[in-house]
Amino acid sequence: MAEIKSWTLPERLRPKPELLSFDIDAALRSMVQLRAEIPEDAFTATALGVERLGHGVVIESGGRNVVLTIGYLIAEAESIWITTHDHRVVAGHGLAYDYSTGFGLVQALGSLEAPPLARGSAAALEVGHELTVLGHGGLPHSLSTRLVAKREFAGYWEYLLEEALYTAPVHPLWGGSALLDSGGLLVGIGSLLVQQQIQNRARDANLFVPIDTLEPVLDDLLRYGMAAQPPRPWLGVYSTEESERIIIAGLIASGPAHEAGISLGDAVVAVAGAPVDSIANFYRALWSQGPAGTPIRLTVMRGEQPVDIVVKSSSRLQHLKQPQRH
Repeated sequence: MAEIKSWTLPERLRPKPELLSFDIDAALRSMVQLRAEIPEDAFTATALGVERLGHGVVIESGGRNVVLTIGYLIAEAESIWITTHDHRVVAGHGLAYDYSTGFGLVQALGSLEAPPLARGSAAALEVGHELTVLGHGGLPHSLSTRLVAKREFAGYWEYLLEEALYTAPVHPLWGGSALLDSGGLLVGIGSLLVQQQIQNRARDANLFVPIDTLEPVLDDLLRYGMAAQPPRPWLGVYSTEESERIIIAGLIASGPAHEAGISLGDAVVAVAGAPVDSIANFYRALWSQGPAGTPIRLTVMRGEQPVDIVVKSSSRLQHLKQPQRH
């Protein structure tokens, strides 16, 4: 099985073990590589590919061999392979993908012989704090970085984080990487490469999902493979924001919005009669209407004409291939 080894970070960007207050070598033993294979007819295959490569971190989970990662790496995977710090390859099973947080869990089907990485909290982190990003493959794949922003993130695919973590300089293979605080505790999982306005100029940054959002759902994910609360209503739209208007930039074929008659270029101005002026507020209004399956009344501007359209929402999970439980 191939490994993440075709690149290394320059030494000047790597963590300096002698300057850290924790044992980075021990922390690196908790890092694994994940390789997921996805069927060609999977819902996410076109957007995310049929072979996905990234990182994961072994976490404490009641004595089970469980790896925490970012969920898009393992969505709809029919096979998952885990490469440990000592280069052993172990089969894995997609245990859970929580779409609200973005986290994914993988159950190892053999011993990983890796210590769990202790979890901390991102709540006390402040902009400017020095942090460490760990990837599988040791120090050459790890990075000294700083927190450059803590703020809301609204993804065009019906995803919202109330307070995401943004770091720079960036890690080049960020998916599933581990963000550690100054004490070596896990505070985030790598999700995206984004561009941010930092000190009045555009800079690349890594977006991390704060570990705090995992704690309320972890027990349910381990036990049931999903959070206990009913799934959120999903429309199957891709949205952009222009001058306080939410523009429909994409539609999932045969998704709820497409079936209801929503069109590309429609501008969503209200949900159930309540005005919305940002993508984040659009999602909040949408999710406040009830669980998946709830009819959602959208008011859209089609050209200069307001149009009311009722969309029978569904659950995103209904459109995805589900792994067989082991």
